[in-house]
Amino acid sequence: MDLQALFEKTLPGLGYELVDLELSNRGRLVRLFIDKPGGITIDDCVRVSNHLTRLLAVELDYDYDRLEVSSPGLDRPLKKVADFERFAGERAQVKLRVPVEGRRNVTGVLKGVHDGVLEMDVDGMLKTFELANIDKARLIPNI
Repeated sequence: MDLQALFEKTLPGLGYELVDLELSNRGRLVRLFIDKPGGITIDDCVRVSNHLTRLLAVELDYDYDRLEVSSPGLDRPLKKVADFERFAGERAQVKLRVPVEGRRNVTGVLKGVHDGVLEMDVDGMLKTFELANIDKARLIPNI
């Protein structure tokens, strides 16, 4: 069973986006991070948790020990093309799989994605990185 696909299909109907899903302890712990415009509150987490608890137990008979629902935090991970586009203009830290110009860690301002290539302003210069070469990316909180 593909929980990621199930949650990506279910959550938009509730008004939320699945940011990330983690399964650990052989699937016994299900941890998901959700978001919506304006941010996530504790009530949002409770609402999603209650809905998914029923979904997993009643409709899927999925056996797990613990379900955790949380916001992605201020340093939200960027996973999908839509994330990079949505947060254009924001500062982010990107870790590359293969170094580019001798660097694996890059910090700059997201400019957008075109044909599978991320554009970033890094120290005043426009740099490009293949999305396939991005291992991890996170927003840098503007505090």
